[in-house]
Amino acid sequence: MSEPETPTPNPSRPIRVLIVDDQHLVRSGFTMMLSVEDDIEVVGDVANGELAVAAARELRPDVILMDVQMPVMDGIEATRVVVGADLGRVVILTTFDRDDYLFDALRAGASGFLLKNAEPEQLVDAVRSVAGGHALLAPEVTTRVIAAMVTQGGATTPATATSHVGSAEQLDRLTEREREVLVLMAQGKSNGEIARELFLGEATVKTHVSNCLAKLHLRDRVQAVVFAYEVGLIRPAETRTHPRG
Repeated sequence: MSEPETPTPNPSRPIRVLIVDDQHLVRSGFTMMLSVEDDIEVVGDVANGELAVAAARELRPDVILMDVQMPVMDGIEATRVVVGADLGRVVILTTFDRDDYLFDALRAGASGFLLKNAEPEQLVDAVRSVAGGHALLAPEVTTRVIAAMVTQGGATTPATATSHVGSAEQLDRLTEREREVLVLMAQGKSNGEIARELFLGEATVKTHVSNCLAKLHLRDRVQAVVFAYEVGLIRPAETRTHPRG
């Protein structure tokens, strides 16, 4: 069973980050950008997916920044191993704005996806968001790729690479209010926005979101979007380009 949203990281310690990229300058650059933040600690950096898996087992990072194209083991396969063993949440970083990378990354269980030309503040925000249990995807590619996943029958959970995220029958597990929250969540609305639209408190919305993910066996909000597409709750035009918590 997939877990509900991970609680906000313990404020008493920084977010532990592992950087994985086959280019030393890239690793150094990311380290410099993140190390100036008081709430983030770069605990290691490695040059390929195989080393990333070993480092994740040893260091237990909260977030892994993962390149896609690397020798020995690429970032997609490394993500699949890391997520399957619950060794940390993965943000895929790539210089390529290509649908197949995002498609494969989501199938492998990545919680985030950003292009390497993203602004430093976007990278920092991504680390914080994913560490807090939320999903974050580059706004340039989110809507069209998730729609394509559903159209092609490619949406999957991290644990089962051949099954779809959901079916219409699973909606019966939700209360009417939980279904309303699911639709708004799948449209990319934040907990605060959902609370305002449904005249609820944010704490209540957070509980409904967690219940939806747990009852439907979804890992995060990205899978909630995919599920909503699959069962026909929303159409691509109804979804924002940036699912967030």
